[in-house]
Amino acid sequence: MKKVFFLIIIFLFIQFSAQEKISFWPKGEMPNSKILASKTKKKKELAELKEAELFAFLPPVKERNQKSVIIIPGGGYSKLTYDEGAFQIAKWMNTLGISAFVLNYRLPTSSDLIQREIAPLQDIQAAIKYIRKNSAQWGISPDLVGVVGTSAGGHLATMASNISKDYTELTGDWESISTTPNFAVLFCPVIDMGEYAHKGSRNSLLGENASPEKIKEFSMQNLVTDKTPPTILFHNQDDTAVPPMNSILYFKAMTKNKVKGAMFIFPKGGHRFFVTDKDPINENWKKLCADWLLSIGNK
Repeated sequence: MKKVFFLIIIFLFIQFSAQEKISFWPKGEMPNSKILASKTKKKKELAELKEAELFAFLPPVKERNQKSVIIIPGGGYSKLTYDEGAFQIAKWMNTLGISAFVLNYRLPTSSDLIQREIAPLQDIQAAIKYIRKNSAQWGISPDLVGVVGTSAGGHLATMASNISKDYTELTGDWESISTTPNFAVLFCPVIDMGEYAHKGSRNSLLGENASPEKIKEFSMQNLVTDKTPPTILFHNQDDTAVPPMNSILYFKAMTKNKVKGAMFIFPKGGHRFFVTDKDPINENWKKLCADWLLSIGNK
């Protein structure tokens, strides 16, 4: 009974701590949707459509600085893990004065999509544009917008970091707004789609019979250039879900291309980095991350 009561309290905390829910796609302009592209809109199909949205977590105005982050939850591209993988991180970011927006993105497994593998990218790109366009209302800088990705969300964060082509199809004054974040924070990220892949993420994003060309294209270590934004990576050596070689491969590519950043691999912790971590070594990720974020934007 106590456990049930505790879960209800946590649920209510999550619901009411999200200060605002934002539908960031302009009405009728969400691309890559069979429903929006169809002239006949059936209720059954509409019920299946999961429109992308943002949950805003804003620190008090007096404590707010110019930085903001879009937090991208993981879930193997087949679900979204909001709890400790997103909402807790958002509230922790607020303690640093950083505004946080948790992204509810369309999953590539949705039957509504026309092209499965680009839907999550379209949503993060549109979210970045929206926050930059509306930055003044939150008192943040359009030039200090970062992404935070956990697990498969880390893969999407690196897609946004390295794919400069604008897939949003937004026109008018939206076109001039960059889709590339200014910095990235990655926790146990899915990077490689080949030898070290998290197979569930690969199958959900690319299908079970992805070609070698597609696997290479979506292995993010292959797309790093000197234009990749500064990035910090956290991984655990005993992560059996997403091998730490994913972070190592990405950091190696960053070093080769002279991208500023850092990588920390802890001896244990599995496939997780929680704000509530109490391990005497692992819990240091919070101080390391906070110090690194403090340096962003400083010359």
